[in-house]
Amino acid sequence: MNAFLGAVIDGILYSAWLFIIAVGLTLIYGVMKILNMAHGTFYAIGAYVSVTLLSYWFAQGLPPAGSIPVMIVAALIAGTIVGLVVERGVLRFLAGRDPVVLLLVTYALFLILEDVVKLIWGVDPWIASDPVWAFGNVHLGPLVYPTYNLIIVVVAIISGGLLTWFLQFTAKGKMLRAVIHDPEASLAMGINVSRWKMSAFVVGSILAALGGAFTAPTISVAPGMGVEVIVMMFAAVVIGGLGSIPGTVVGALIVGFVRSLAVHYWPEVEVFSIYAVMAIVLALRPQGLFPGVELRKI
Repeated sequence: MNAFLGAVIDGILYSAWLFIIAVGLTLIYGVMKILNMAHGTFYAIGAYVSVTLLSYWFAQGLPPAGSIPVMIVAALIAGTIVGLVVERGVLRFLAGRDPVVLLLVTYALFLILEDVVKLIWGVDPWIASDPVWAFGNVHLGPLVYPTYNLIIVVVAIISGGLLTWFLQFTAKGKMLRAVIHDPEASLAMGINVSRWKMSAFVVGSILAALGGAFTAPTISVAPGMGVEVIVMMFAAVVIGGLGSIPGTVVGALIVGFVRSLAVHYWPEVEVFSIYAVMAIVLALRPQGLFPGVELRKI
């Protein structure tokens, strides 16, 4: 029974972490119709900036409670800079191109940024685990987990809640939804479509960096970490439905629980189980469980 409870809790924790990263990819695809292969590198850059700032923070003997704002600032810095450089410097010149071309371009950006990361931070791993130990542990039934893991769940809930609130209940959010559904009509009505696409890309990049920033204290930050999340991230987005935030929630939960159950009960098939679930969903619903709305123009 303890093993099953552990699998459920691990599934929730992993799903929350995955959602933070995947929802940024969902937003970018919904607005720009780009499957951003470089999204994993945005996650990695967020982790590197976070571990750099955290190392300085704790070296100065500053209070551990301040590490949360430090990680948020790290995500804002990393996501804003990288998002602006990539969107303004490359992607805006490729608007309207074939999706396969855009996919290859973002893959090329992924390879370039991976080398940029090595040039800036080197190839040795970086570690800043102080926040994990600083917040202590929490008892969930008979099991003990770092309180920091629950903080990541809270960050995921707040991120999803704020994004949903913005899109559904604000005037600016309704303008962005208009751009998502029909950019040509939005442009004709005077909406600056290019600026909204840039803003959505930057916000998506910040969300990827936010996932990396809060992951940094729990792992050894090293080159190639962006590659590791690509499969899980795309699986969650594809299962839920491209461009759908509720779909991303469901997709992240499915991937999280499937992976957790596999790790606890059949670790040999951990990676295979994700591919199997994705294949089954796409065979039954090729557009995903909650596909985004597509307008049919006559």
